[in-house]
Amino acid sequence: MRKRKLGSSDLYVSELSVGCMSLGLDEDHARKIIEAALDEGINYFDTADLYDYGKNEKMVGKALKHVRDDVIIATKVGNRWEQNKDGWVWDPSKHYIKEAVKKSIQRLDVDYIDLYQLHGGTIEDPIDETIEAFEELKSEGFIRYYGISSIRPNVIRKYVQSSNIVSVMMQYSLLDRRPEEVVMPLLSDNNISIVTRGSIAKGLLTDNWREKLTDSVRENGYLQYSYNELTELLVSLENRFQHEHSLTRLAIQFNLAHKSVASVVAGASSVQQLKDNVQAVQQKPLSKEELSLLQSLTKEAQYTVHR
Repeated sequence: MRKRKLGSSDLYVSELSVGCMSLGLDEDHARKIIEAALDEGINYFDTADLYDYGKNEKMVGKALKHVRDDVIIATKVGNRWEQNKDGWVWDPSKHYIKEAVKKSIQRLDVDYIDLYQLHGGTIEDPIDETIEAFEELKSEGFIRYYGISSIRPNVIRKYVQSSNIVSVMMQYSLLDRRPEEVVMPLLSDNNISIVTRGSIAKGLLTDNWREKLTDSVRENGYLQYSYNELTELLVSLENRFQHEHSLTRLAIQFNLAHKSVASVVAGASSVQQLKDNVQAVQQKPLSKEELSLLQSLTKEAQYTVHR
């Protein structure tokens, strides 16, 4: 598995990482997926304190304990479960972050977190206070590096200007090219990596895309694509690339074609799904001609809010 440097850090992450949210609650099942990922050379695992009320962190930490020094564990903070656990509130305060990190470290059963990420955020947040919290956690040895998970250009711009983030997790795919307009150039110029999520667009960029056409998609389309535009595009992609690439391979390789992308975070609810993702990553990169064709077939787009 090829690895890429994560921003200005000394972390080298596998081009494919495991998005642990989809592992489920069966510990043995989750362990098998994680073990399969390790066997394939994946070293980057992404979780969050929000997932399954912290149970996800516990499972991930337990499954990775025997290889702790060889893996990069990323988790997130900012969404605080309410006491009765029927919802959560957003809390990017310094006090909460510095308390939450200790609980994540305890659940993961580690001495430190490799990459600690703010799990969202708005421009109205006390951003300077949030940055101060992360910087103190670095100096205190609780975390090695920090980043944010956001698709809001105004928030990303503020962190680029005022913090030492090494990465931004964001949604990016053939069907959602919004980051290309402002965010990708900004992060590339500042040596900050992108960690992508949503690269297969909720299954729409897989060979089983017809099964993923939910009632909502049929009625409302997907992002800037109407239902008819979406189906026409997917059929066109299948026809044009059927001898060279599956849709999954196209989708993942499209992400990796951008030098600012360090890793594609992909969920896997089964060992087979993980292996399919690995196979997609290990294919040869897209040629310039293939990349240009994909860009011509799909829509450029812009963020219309939070600019």
